[in-house]
Amino acid sequence: MRPLCAEIRLDRLRENYQTLKQIHGGKMLAVLKADAYGHGALRCAHALADIADGFAVAFLEEAAELRRGGIANPIVLLEGVFEAAEYAEVERLNLWPVVGNQWQLESLLAHEWQKPVQVWLKMDSGMHRTGFFPHEYAPAYTALAQSGKVAAIVKTSHYACADEEERGMTEMQTEAFDLACAHLAGEESLANSAAALAYPQARRDWGRAGLALYGIDPFLGHDPRFKPVMRLVTEIFGEKVLQPHEPIGYGASFYTKRSTRVGLAAGGYADGYPRRAATGTPVAVAGRRSRILGRVSMDMLTLELADHEGIGSEVELWGDTVDINEVAAAAGTIAYELLCNVKRAKFVYIQ
Repeated sequence: MRPLCAEIRLDRLRENYQTLKQIHGGKMLAVLKADAYGHGALRCAHALADIADGFAVAFLEEAAELRRGGIANPIVLLEGVFEAAEYAEVERLNLWPVVGNQWQLESLLAHEWQKPVQVWLKMDSGMHRTGFFPHEYAPAYTALAQSGKVAAIVKTSHYACADEEERGMTEMQTEAFDLACAHLAGEESLANSAAALAYPQARRDWGRAGLALYGIDPFLGHDPRFKPVMRLVTEIFGEKVLQPHEPIGYGASFYTKRSTRVGLAAGGYADGYPRRAATGTPVAVAGRRSRILGRVSMDMLTLELADHEGIGSEVELWGDTVDINEVAAAAGTIAYELLCNVKRAKFVYIQ
């Protein structure tokens, strides 16, 4: 059996959730969109169900999968609905939709609700993606509040730069949100993982645990408070010794400078490992940090071996010894993309 394996440590998922909730205070959504950032949404939901205040997904189909799998916790639809007819399913599944534009608002008000729905009303406080502009927000809020169709309104927005060192944008968005909501009753939600960690003023009634929930530092470092949930591992299945000035891989982009032991590991860009990860990208062989040599292939990659390493040696592509942020930086991307791209690996869930 091909040895590429994604180990998902569910005990770490629970610990990370509890750490984030303690830092943020109040209630905390566990964000499970994109199949829980590639970790397996249903398995992660069941692991968190007894401690999570609620979950968040991107769209209706993701929520429906959780409900079919027996998840009863509150679920927020972060993108809301895409068609007016979806509100019937929102009601049947008892979901909390985000309303972020005029047609979603009008469609919700036109729907014949059997019981009032909880709505998350989104403001565009400066990111300019979804949400009502600040000057439009109070009228939208009032329309919902006076409709008789809404049980509660959670005021929410999303930060553009909370994970960056430049603080001005986040502070500006917080101020815009607070000014527009100054006289509007109800709970609030502003903080994603980065904002919960770095901006105390963003810690409101509801937090939204995303990247840090999976043990990854949103500031591209290594925060010891969070433990990586996914460990992507494989094995060496081939080896050879190359003499100096020998090329390796497609394009002959790397030449050895000395006699070099080279290992062949199962895993490549068809499995979600980034093709742009160049020579020098870190891996760990039998717990020892090493590096990739040459270009990543579709199904395999080559790496440097020590004398005692060979066929059968474990290779960690990211996890405990190799931080996924290091791999992402070497490939010119972000950890989110690497996690969401993992496929053709055997997923093993560890309680």
